Amino acid sequence: MKKDIRELRGALLDLTGVLNRPQPDSALIEAAGVDLDRALFPLLARIERQGPLGIVELAELAGRDYTTVSRQVSKLESLGLVARCPSPQDGRVRAAIITDKGKIMTDALDAARQKIIENLLSGWKPEEVRELSHLLRRFADDALAWVGTL
Repeated sequence: MKKDIRELRGALLDLTGVLNRPQPDSALIEAAGVDLDRALFPLLARIERQGPLGIVELAELAGRDYTTVSRQVSKLESLGLVARCPSPQDGRVRAAIITDKGKIMTDALDAARQKIIENLLSGWKPEEVRELSHLLRRFADDALAWVGTL
């Protein structure tokens, strides 16, 4: 099992390295046909999927400094992609929520991401894709639960 875990760690490091490179983000934005700074789109996607989100919570989820995220959310707001509203958890906090314009953009990004992933998995059997999806979701859920205990 130690060897398998070492291989898993190596694969996760490789995957993280790919995801953290600017080129895939730029390629995704280009494929989606949208005009957006690549540093902003992961925040926009999180707000769309998990919003409304306060700045501190969004920064924690994105692994970024909250002052940076605050500036970036202000930029998204100035572009009309997000709006601010009272947080459902704490009315004193202003949370970011997706706008109709932002939803149109995330839909375009999702469609482009779908095509990219379909191309990456084109040589895979459907059952392999299902198994990967199931196991990755399980691993991610366990990792999120563990982080929640820290």
